[in-house]
Amino acid sequence: MRIAVVDDVAPEREKLKNRIAVQLSRLHLDGEIFAFESGEDFLTAAKNQRFTCVFLDIYMEGADGVEVAKALRAFDRACLLVFTTASAGHALEGFQVRAMHYLVKPYTDDELTALFDEIAQRLPDPGKYVAIRVAGGIDRIYLRDILYAEHFQHQIHIHKSDGKTIVTRQTFREFCAGLDDQCFFLCNRGMVINMEYADDFDGKVFLLKNGEKIPVSRGISKEARIAFGEFLFKKSSGWEGKIHD
Repeated sequence: MRIAVVDDVAPEREKLKNRIAVQLSRLHLDGEIFAFESGEDFLTAAKNQRFTCVFLDIYMEGADGVEVAKALRAFDRACLLVFTTASAGHALEGFQVRAMHYLVKPYTDDELTALFDEIAQRLPDPGKYVAIRVAGGIDRIYLRDILYAEHFQHQIHIHKSDGKTIVTRQTFREFCAGLDDQCFFLCNRGMVINMEYADDFDGKVFLLKNGEKIPVSRGISKEARIAFGEFLFKKSSGWEGKIHD
């Protein structure tokens, strides 16, 4: 899971990061914590790669927490939103942006523990995964975390949404057989993408949300356009692919 801490006061950011790390350890949850000193910086990052949860200070220089929350909800309605504030006097605004909780400063470790118990219950099932051979054994890679994968020099390079790349020795056919999901499209003989991370298809390449361009073989350009169009239609109609089951 990806957690954001947004606070324009550096000591407050670091203190909350440390307290969150304790909670993740207590619950045996894998997570990364990212700190931002402004709501604007957080929104820029959230548009490139979504966060599971954000701890958002209300009173900040520049855009305040409520404004940031409204901007976040314009493109992400799933992120768990927790306001950290010196006052709980923003209940109406919190309801409007679907905030799950207020942490009123100074909050206790018991309050944070209760909150993380609730967060753990709300976390989505990571869903299906592929099991791959890596040095030291077998690793699980969840389909929802795969950005794209490519085959060259007898290896599969699996590029993940967190920026990491996992390399395994496996035939491309075997690897793709495990991607029984309507979110994936085979772009050419050695490249498959997760359309969840595609912003557009221009007839030649898929433009990913991180700015990368994935070429599509000329002979399947029409097929790619149809597949991407159907994927977007189903997504806009409220369909959730198997990747999120």
